[in-house]
Amino acid sequence: MKSQNSISIGENIVVGLMLFALFLGAGNIIFPPLLGQLSGEALVVSIIGFLITGVGLPLVGVIAVAKSGGDLQAIASRVHPLFGLIFTIVVYLVIGPFFAIPRTATVSYEIGVLPFLSESITSERWPLILFSIIFFIVTVLFALNPTKLVDRIGKILTPLLLLVIGLLTIKSIISPMGEIGVSHDAYAKSPFFESFLQGYLTMDVLASLVFGIVVIHALRDKGITDTKVLVRATIFAGVIAAIGLSLVYISLSYIGATSVDSIGIQDNGGSILALSSSVLFGSLGKVILGMTITFACLTTSIGLVAAASQFFEKLIPRVSYKMLVFIFSGFSAIVANVGLTQLINFSVPVLLAIYPLAIVLMLLSFIDHLFDRAPIVYGLTLIFTSFISIFDGLKAASITYPAVEKLLSTLPLYNQGIGWLIPGIVGAILGYIIYKMKKSESH
Repeated sequence: MKSQNSISIGENIVVGLMLFALFLGAGNIIFPPLLGQLSGEALVVSIIGFLITGVGLPLVGVIAVAKSGGDLQAIASRVHPLFGLIFTIVVYLVIGPFFAIPRTATVSYEIGVLPFLSESITSERWPLILFSIIFFIVTVLFALNPTKLVDRIGKILTPLLLLVIGLLTIKSIISPMGEIGVSHDAYAKSPFFESFLQGYLTMDVLASLVFGIVVIHALRDKGITDTKVLVRATIFAGVIAAIGLSLVYISLSYIGATSVDSIGIQDNGGSILALSSSVLFGSLGKVILGMTITFACLTTSIGLVAAASQFFEKLIPRVSYKMLVFIFSGFSAIVANVGLTQLINFSVPVLLAIYPLAIVLMLLSFIDHLFDRAPIVYGLTLIFTSFISIFDGLKAASITYPAVEKLLSTLPLYNQGIGWLIPGIVGAILGYIIYKMKKSESH
């Protein structure tokens, strides 16, 4: 066993690549190409916004978990134990059977199957139904004993997926599919803030609060017990993963940006990648991309089903891990049949409502030594934040309250989608003042 106070750079890089493989799922593949298509000439500004929420904040999340020495529930429970339980359940359902797990099947279908079907079949529902059943049967078979399989497939498929993306990017630079065009929709008005919000859709900030503990366990398995070494190694692993994700996002968004002349504007990034690979490398490129992404998404599906089942087994001991694997996989197979575009549309309101809460929790965990983790600071910050973020989510679901909307529209940055920021800061300041007053009274 290694010394308890050291880890080699090589071993740390391996842990970083493992974290990168965990993050590199369906959402990471499909959103950057669409961002590239829609942002057009505002590509650079859009990528910066997307990298903040798609890479920077997930890195902060992993570090937050490492520094706190606990898991997501432990951090969220600093507000109140009941909030900690409810919020953790919501996060596991969102990155589990409600959105992220079904999305692995729909992305696989969109890129790995749909391009090979005849036009007469693509409009029918049964191919997706059949594919999702097969996909989740395989998920069940492997999720019942996931550790070695996910590890082995990840080590083979992650480099292979990177190779495929790399080849597509190089070919799109050498032989561009077209010029970078004009900006579309919200990207024409505020590309930075629109892409900042699009970064929510990767769900990686939520996932980081779960994956952080996975990294810590991996490091402890290598014999690391010293807290400082553990945090330092986690930060190093997080930086490796962040660099990898940044390169993937920049490459895929460039492919999307140069694809419009050849394939037109598409509904989702899965279609963009599938059609672009066909233009750049013909039918062979389509086959290789389809197979690689299908297996990569399958690995992600197995990992997420296992993680959700392990959490809920602890929560509800009467329901076995095996039974939960069947329940989550079956439910995900049903949800997957709404299709990729619809699934993304359904997820947006939920993510707009809960993402700011995860960001606030994460950031407060870095500075809570300044207020002795006082629940009043956490509580007021989250109350002020959630008031805005919940209305953002309702608005995205086309549920509006004109009087409230008129009031909220006066907030700074509200029209850009991050109106929760200033109220959150105000809540934190108020909470801190109350904490200081109570502290001075007790003395």
